[in-house]
Amino acid sequence: MEEPGSLVTGDRAGGRSWCLRRVGMNAEWLLLEDGNEVTIGRGFGVTYQLVSKICPLMISRNHCVLKQNVEGQWTIMDNKSLNGVWLNRERLEPLKVYSIHKGDHIQLGVPLENKENAEYEYEVTEEDRERMYPCLAPKNDQMTGKNRGLRTKRKFSLDELEGSGAEGPSNLKSKINKVSCEPGQPVKSHGKGEVASQPSEYLDPKLTSLEPRKKATEAHVHPGSAKVIELHPKKQKASNPSASQSGLELVRVTMSRILKLKIQMQEKQVAVLKVKKQTQKGNSNRIVKMEQELQDLQSQLCAEQAQQQARVEQLEKTFQEEEQHLQGLEKEQGEEDLKQQLAQALQEHRVLMEELNRSKKDFEAVIQAKNKELEQTKEEKEKVQAQKEEVLSHVNDVLENELQCIICSEYFIEAVTLNCAHSFCSYCINEWMKRKVECPICRKDIKSKTHSLVLDNCINKMVDNLSSEVKERRMVLIRERKAKRLS
Repeated sequence: MEEPGSLVTGDRAGGRSWCLRRVGMNAEWLLLEDGNEVTIGRGFGVTYQLVSKICPLMISRNHCVLKQNVEGQWTIMDNKSLNGVWLNRERLEPLKVYSIHKGDHIQLGVPLENKENAEYEYEVTEEDRERMYPCLAPKNDQMTGKNRGLRTKRKFSLDELEGSGAEGPSNLKSKINKVSCEPGQPVKSHGKGEVASQPSEYLDPKLTSLEPRKKATEAHVHPGSAKVIELHPKKQKASNPSASQSGLELVRVTMSRILKLKIQMQEKQVAVLKVKKQTQKGNSNRIVKMEQELQDLQSQLCAEQAQQQARVEQLEKTFQEEEQHLQGLEKEQGEEDLKQQLAQALQEHRVLMEELNRSKKDFEAVIQAKNKELEQTKEEKEKVQAQKEEVLSHVNDVLENELQCIICSEYFIEAVTLNCAHSFCSYCINEWMKRKVECPICRKDIKSKTHSLVLDNCINKMVDNLSSEVKERRMVLIRERKAKRLS
């Protein structure tokens, strides 16, 4: 695995940079690079991918965005996340930009039940780059690059196969590269040193004539060397590698034999050249014999290559069958994970519904209490209204029985009291005295009249609380009597 420091471009020597330090951890810090927008979420298109092991849906696909404004100040924005972004314990409004400063506390998501803190809590800080780099979290694009590297086509040379063949099928990512058997190329001999290549112009025409045939053989034996078998590391754990292991072991042994044959062929070529230089004409039989041996080695090498190609094709077929089997297992595992997530979401929904039901019951209890109080208040109001009506009725009885003039049957207007203590309207008693000078009630002689201001004031105040019809009729009577008096 790559070191976290390799995920950040730029000079690592000296300087300070802004970052989000994971609270309580010396790892998974998030670097804020100048001039770059930083996105955080659980999706694939973000800068830092956060996948919660406790609650996978806690972090949204594109949870929040951090970037610099025109003044170079870092800001944060909640990108309509489900569980929100909290700055200094206060939830941010979605799609609204907030400035962040050194020492600010940033929280992504909410704490789970029976936990005080959320899973992802950070502190805005500025640290030395040397101290920061070992603690940084990998970026999502480079994590994707590493996963992609596990599935990338890769060609094995002879040396790589020799070194990795004994490690088992888990290290084999692709088919083996075609094996070159050209005698003009230098070949490393294990434990025997290096044999220098010689120009083809010093070789015998019979030897040089073999090269086109060898190249044609290579092209025929290895037509599909560019094919790749993609095998994910997780799939290999679930498969039975016995068949692949045996096939790979055969390939490794065959390649070792091919390598030895190539070395022997190179040595024969060098020996032929040396003999030619030394004897030129004397030892022609020896040269012919060595050339024959070289041709035999060449034929043996081509035969080994053909066998190797057949074994590689068989190994490829085995790998394809294992890959199909593992794809089926992975699909089943994905369905199980989806069922678990659905079950968890259903459980959360049930908990939420229970909480809503409890809240509903509490609200119903409060509403019932308020309705009871309202009913009591209504009853009290009705009692007060009844008492008021009773008082008004009593007042009306008093006005009708005690404060009415016996002559006009109306409430006293400018009341006067006679010497016999009976009261009448001033206008009415004056009109009565034009015919008789005696009290209309007790028939005593009228000797004196006294204006009663107390009765006038009392009647006026009481009439103000009566209906508008009574008030209007009284005003009309007052105007008529004043008019008659003036006339």
